[in-house]
Amino acid sequence: MALEQIKMPQLGESVTEGTIEKWLVKPGDHVNKYDALAEVNTDKVTAEVPSSFTGVIKELVANEGDTLAVGEIVCTIETEGGSSEEKIVEVKEAAPEEPTAETVKPAEVNKHIQSAPAERDKGIKARYSPAVLKLSQEHDIDLSLVTGTGNEGRITRKDLLKIIDSGEIPKAAPAAKSAVEEAPAVSSAPANSQPKSAPVNVPVGAGDIEIPVTGVRKAIAANMLRSKHEAPHAWTMIEVDVTNLVQYRDSIKNEFKQKEGFNVTYFAFFVKAVAQALKEFPMMNSMWAGDKIVQKKDINISIAVATDDALFVPVIKQADEKTIKGIAREVNELAGKVRSGKLKSDEMQGGTFTVNNTGSFGSVQSMGIINYPQAAILQVESIVKRPVIMEGGMIAARDMVNLCLSLDHRVLDGLVCGRFLARVKEILENISKENTSVY
Repeated sequence: MALEQIKMPQLGESVTEGTIEKWLVKPGDHVNKYDALAEVNTDKVTAEVPSSFTGVIKELVANEGDTLAVGEIVCTIETEGGSSEEKIVEVKEAAPEEPTAETVKPAEVNKHIQSAPAERDKGIKARYSPAVLKLSQEHDIDLSLVTGTGNEGRITRKDLLKIIDSGEIPKAAPAAKSAVEEAPAVSSAPANSQPKSAPVNVPVGAGDIEIPVTGVRKAIAANMLRSKHEAPHAWTMIEVDVTNLVQYRDSIKNEFKQKEGFNVTYFAFFVKAVAQALKEFPMMNSMWAGDKIVQKKDINISIAVATDDALFVPVIKQADEKTIKGIAREVNELAGKVRSGKLKSDEMQGGTFTVNNTGSFGSVQSMGIINYPQAAILQVESIVKRPVIMEGGMIAARDMVNLCLSLDHRVLDGLVCGRFLARVKEILENISKENTSVY
């Protein structure tokens, strides 16, 4: 028999971790290759982790609710074939492993905790999941002083969360710390690592509602923080007269819906105009890569789709090659998949530029955070009818919209961004029934 590992897959571009939302199997279950093992949640997508082997589930290394980095082990499977060693995260001592007692009486719990360091010196091997190790390191918890409630006495993430909530953190005596532990953290930290935020102590009063932070929300926070920390944001805005676009779209929307079965929205016209301008200004379709800038060949437009508690960014691939109808269809389909939880991970990958429809909320001006590692995000604001001074001094009611661009100043400068926005403006203001087709 061989013991194989199932690791946390990368479920989207720039995704670095995932949260086990629900296990679909348990130890002892027989699974076939490609069978779903668990539901995993990331900031990009909710997806199932498939089995890479046919065999019997040996151990669930991670618990429901655990957040693991890409590449960390989530479970092991025993397969037919040769032998292999069990490869899970372990803390080993030099002495041989001694057998542990099968049961521990309640009266002996305190004694067991107090004697843990001595037993550890004898060589007992403790096995911890990556999530448990990470949490213990973040809160300086001495795992040898913790009694687990998991399978075979293993320490679970829930055990540590209860300890953290209680405020009684079991820590090793100062004399037990090694010289490495006493050394300043700066000496061993990566040069590009961000300092950890101090725990926030927010008083909770009567009537206050505490909302647990989901894995999706944590991942969104991490990605937004990274973008703000690494990319020097700059902002610019342009005003566009879309009166002709509004008249054209309103004149065809009913016939289009009846014929195609979905709506042709204003947003589809904006995405098409941006894709066309990106083709003419390819520098806008670039990414920062440390010692170089990568100018992407494909024009893949990321669009933001919100649910009640999360934000997803599916991608319209090769948007410059699609008609307005094709873009409208894809926007409709991707939004439907997001809201029904059926969006696939590959539908979130490969974006090169983001267009956000903030106007759907009634917003008229906003400053978006760049969708890392892209170089810019364009916010399409609400179309508002306003009095405008026309040529000849006449005042007329016109449909106006603000386009707000956030840019990574490492990659882009004001000149290219200004020209890009001017071209988008030109395209949109020249849309009409006479010279524009949605097909």
